[in-house]
Amino acid sequence: MQEALFYEKGDGGRTFCRLCPRLCNIRDGHTGFCRVRRNQQGILYTLNYGRVSSYALDPIEKKPLYHFYPGSDILSLGSVGCNLRCGFCQNWQIAHADPHTLYLSPAQAVAVAREQIARGYPNVGLAYTYNEPFMWYEYVYDTARLAHQEGLKNVLVTNGYVNEEPLRRILPYIDAMNIDVKGFTDEYYRGTCAGHLEPVLRAVEIAHGHCHVELTTLLVPGLNDSEEEIRRLVDWVAGLDPDIPLHFSRYFPHYKFDLPPTPLETLQKARQIALEKLRYVYIGNAPELGGSDTLCPHCGETLIRRTGYRVQVRGLEGNRCRYCGAEVKVVL
Repeated sequence: MQEALFYEKGDGGRTFCRLCPRLCNIRDGHTGFCRVRRNQQGILYTLNYGRVSSYALDPIEKKPLYHFYPGSDILSLGSVGCNLRCGFCQNWQIAHADPHTLYLSPAQAVAVAREQIARGYPNVGLAYTYNEPFMWYEYVYDTARLAHQEGLKNVLVTNGYVNEEPLRRILPYIDAMNIDVKGFTDEYYRGTCAGHLEPVLRAVEIAHGHCHVELTTLLVPGLNDSEEEIRRLVDWVAGLDPDIPLHFSRYFPHYKFDLPPTPLETLQKARQIALEKLRYVYIGNAPELGGSDTLCPHCGETLIRRTGYRVQVRGLEGNRCRYCGAEVKVVL
């Protein structure tokens, strides 16, 4: 165990966690909502420092990040714990259960990433993913700083449910984030995810000013897929920056949800709506729709072709479209 960051001590041996918007008030001997921050005799400890439940060298498109070193790999690490309770959680076995873990120090994690590069893989760095990385904050912070010093990139794949102070402290070491905006009503967040919308929107706004950001929304039939809600989401993203890539992902039954999969026509309609105001809109988990190529927002030519996780960057010269010369927002 390691003493946690971002907490206050209270009367009667209580601790008040300040990492995320839940602001858990934790009695001695108990853990917070995330299950990985425990009060022990008035000191808040993180229980998952260095505990790795999952790791893999993934295509960066799997995060999904389509505009950040397309075609590269990234060493992906996950732990245990989450501060939301999404009924459709795809990784509930590690987020909400107690999987087997191994210990990997920050130095060891960075060494593994560098080893992949030495072996010839196009690895750009480390991604903190699979469970909620902000519930692994102390480890991610230490590892990201070390990786940054070694010239490696750091990526967070996150629900964005974090307070402003911890977010701002780690951002100087983060190069890219994919943030889930799970829906665009507080009712959806409360009923489906046991959280709130506003802190996520604020996290996106802050992160966008410091690193590359892409957004993902899983469309769940009848819950967050109405045209009105999609238009509100798109209006907000466009007001922030129409160059932010938005990924609409297809839902499949999992964990506590048995609703049927998202209809393909719903995904197509959402993409059509989004393209009215956003320049880069993608469809995930539905390869039959072919919504994963990057097109020039000016002339419509294909710049990056994606077939599964096979990537061909063929229409770019630097950050410009080879066909019309327009600038394209892609980190190469």
